[in-house]
Amino acid sequence: MNYVLALILPPLSILLTGRPFTAIFVFLIWIPAILFTGGLTHPMFVLLAWILIYQSNEDRRMRKYGRADDD
Repeated sequence: MNYVLALILPPLSILLTGRPFTAIFVFLIWIPAILFTGGLTHPMFVLLAWILIYQSNEDRRMRKYGRADDD
């Protein structure tokens, strides 16, 4: 669901991944970027949100299962 939210509101999606400072920073850049470019930069913020969501999910998975040692 967070990936779908990232399509509409990338800063809120980033906030829900547990990164409040990044979300505020992205929001402060996202609003003027949307207004000045007419939405042309929106895919860049969606991509950033998707990467952060994926990274958050991977971190959660690593904490749950532990690091797999190949030794």
